[in-house]
Amino acid sequence: MNPRLLIAAAVVVLLGLGGAVRVYLALENQAYHPPVRSTQVEQGAAPREQAVRDIAKATETKAKAKKYEPPTYRTFPVVGSRVAVWIVAQLHLMFAAFVLAVPMFAFIIELIGYFNGDKRYNKLAYEFAKLLSTSFSFTASFGGFLTFLLIMLYPAFTNYMMEIFSWTFIPYVMLFFAEAGFLYSYYYGWGKFHPVVHLFLGLGLNLIGTGIMFIADSWASFMMTPGGVSDVGALIDPWAAFDNFTWMPINIHRFIGNIAFGGSIAAAYAAWKFLGAKSDEERAHYDWMGYMGNFVAISAFLPLPFAGYYLALEIYGYNQALGIMMMGGAFSWLFIIQAVLIGNLFLAANYYLWLGMGRIQGTQPYQKYVKYLLASITICFAVWATPRSILASVSEIKAMGGTLHPALGFLGVMSAKNTAVNCLILTTYVSFLFYRRTGKEPTVSWAGIGNIIQFLIFAGVTSFVIALGIYGYFVEAAVRIQLSIPQVASVLFAMVAMTIIDAFMLRGARETGETHWGKLPNISQYVLIFIAVTFTWLMGLMGYVRSGLRQHWHVYGVMRDQSLDAFTPTLGFATQIISVIVIIFFAFIAFVFWLSSLHDKPDWGSDGHGSHGGSSDGAHGGGH
Repeated sequence: MNPRLLIAAAVVVLLGLGGAVRVYLALENQAYHPPVRSTQVEQGAAPREQAVRDIAKATETKAKAKKYEPPTYRTFPVVGSRVAVWIVAQLHLMFAAFVLAVPMFAFIIELIGYFNGDKRYNKLAYEFAKLLSTSFSFTASFGGFLTFLLIMLYPAFTNYMMEIFSWTFIPYVMLFFAEAGFLYSYYYGWGKFHPVVHLFLGLGLNLIGTGIMFIADSWASFMMTPGGVSDVGALIDPWAAFDNFTWMPINIHRFIGNIAFGGSIAAAYAAWKFLGAKSDEERAHYDWMGYMGNFVAISAFLPLPFAGYYLALEIYGYNQALGIMMMGGAFSWLFIIQAVLIGNLFLAANYYLWLGMGRIQGTQPYQKYVKYLLASITICFAVWATPRSILASVSEIKAMGGTLHPALGFLGVMSAKNTAVNCLILTTYVSFLFYRRTGKEPTVSWAGIGNIIQFLIFAGVTSFVIALGIYGYFVEAAVRIQLSIPQVASVLFAMVAMTIIDAFMLRGARETGETHWGKLPNISQYVLIFIAVTFTWLMGLMGYVRSGLRQHWHVYGVMRDQSLDAFTPTLGFATQIISVIVIIFFAFIAFVFWLSSLHDKPDWGSDGHGSHGGSSDGAHGGGH
């Protein structure tokens, strides 16, 4: 047989056997086999359960080995961390301003009553003091809330501020306890102490409250103009950090602003009581109280822009970029809103004074000048509210030849605005002089000369202020900014000089008409409420400007904001938040007003409306 055929046959047989074995193994693998019992089942744990346990144990081991890393930020639900802190901080500051301001003029009014012996002043001071107890509690509550929010939401920033200012915390707390003691002793001890002792309590309350404000202002001003630290934020000089570049300007600005704010809220309380009064005697009392509160507010409001100039000047001195950002950058349009609000305040304040002339019976020799005062206020208001650049369409920009209006654009610079606000202040002061003189006729021999001197002072200072404003268009910016100082000084000189002349000239003046308190129309009280709301809105707006200047810095140039909120909010968003804050604040203030008014209501059951059948007998009426 051929060997080749044998080899081929063998190969075929081998391939056949291999294929058969392959088919058999494949079929065997796919055949059914009974399950093999695992020893793990006998121990009570299935493979899946064991795997879950192993994963859990590994996770636990990893968690135990994890190192502690303190969080830099946490988030607040819904509104976000920045808005939550913003709202609570602003509410705390508003109540703190009110609690600081009311004792000041309550003390001054009580002091006047002590020296002139008029019991009405003592009653009026007590009426103001009734607003303090609940307001102080709200101030402390919002302060504690703010502290917890800062620790919770901004722990790294809070730790840094504690590192810089921890040495001020114990004095701050001790002063706070002292303020509580003086405040409650002052309020609940009314009429229980000798008048001199009670006045001492009032003086101590005011000094301690001012000290608390000074400490807190160092924290806020350090965030904007830090001092006493290295370039990377290490503390070098604790006192330099405390007494930083804007600490004293903010102290002065807040001190004056708090008085104006507190006076407006107290006047709003009097207006609310006036509108609900049931007798002529009540209306007369609350009309007088509203006048005094508004007098305090406007008296503090007149020099407030000057304190603002001082603060702005120090901000420019610390860092020109901050000043440019404030007046010519992202925040410039906020100052247009500020101008509108302040213009409304001046209009409302003057309108209230003009209405107040109607309290005096008889001739009104100064009413004929009101139209000129109104024209002056309107012109100054319009100049102050004129923006530098106008929001316009493309076609309008082409027609004007740029974003600046060819005629009104000149009114948008600071020379025009400084001039306008100084003239507004002078005009409002003249309205107050007219109100003060209504119903009085000077009897001194030099009354005519005194009037001429007052007119010459007013005309001369007004001309000087306007001349400096015009001169500011022809000098460089650094000189133009400095021109605000002589403008402010001249206006202050005019008000002080004219007041001194008026005080001496009206000594022993003859009364030409009797003042009838409580006879003003109801619209005068709504004006007082409008002033209070506008003051509050303005306070929130300017607080946002001061804080927003830091932009994406917690502490300007030292500690950068790395949170999700590290951006400047839009103007519309900021005004919405401020409006919500104002609404919340007045909801709380309405509660304070209502709670204070309960003091004047009769005890339950004393008017025949007690429980158990309405008997006024204490034993029968449930012991009331």
